Amino acid sequence: MTVYLLRHGVTAYNAQRRYQGRRSDVPLSPEGCAALERADFTVDTVFVSPMARARETAAILFPGAALVNVPGLEEMDFGAFEGRTAAEMASDPAYASWVAGNCLGQTPGGEDRAEFAARTRAAFAALMDAALAESRETLAVVAHGGVQMCVLEQYALPRRDYWRWQSAPGGGWALDAGDWQKNRTLRLLGEVNFTRKQP
Repeated sequence: MTVYLLRHGVTAYNAQRRYQGRRSDVPLSPEGCAALERADFTVDTVFVSPMARARETAAILFPGAALVNVPGLEEMDFGAFEGRTAAEMASDPAYASWVAGNCLGQTPGGEDRAEFAARTRAAFAALMDAALAESRETLAVVAHGGVQMCVLEQYALPRRDYWRWQSAPGGGWALDAGDWQKNRTLRLLGEVNFTRKQP
């Protein structure tokens, strides 16, 4: 089975560099919608984060496909940081402390990295097991940048640090699931991107 783990397109929060997590159900911006193009492969079903930006992206990339929500694949809960920019929080000691700790700690009223990772990895692993049990040839998942990083840091080969699994909006990763049932790993096939090329 080939797995495509994709990131949603651009929202106004992305453009403004605002923290956009589980509490911020921000839709794609008009520019974000226009930048996306149909994927170069088809599936009958796309598994998505329940958040609007992921569902809207999936509908553009895979027109006509059924969209199935996967609870647990939502972006990290940034708590009190949601909707704010780093510049706006420059004098916030809680934000300074969180950044100094490599963004691993608890966000005020939100999640820490370990909680986020456990949630997203459990949801993704259950989805993988179900897809293989159904003998799917292709699994398309549209979620968030943080979800990609958590999932692939744990399961993808060759191993990479969390931050090195970032992808552009509308982009992501193609992976081979041939060894999933044996050792819970995915072999990287390459990076993909479904945004229109600028003239």
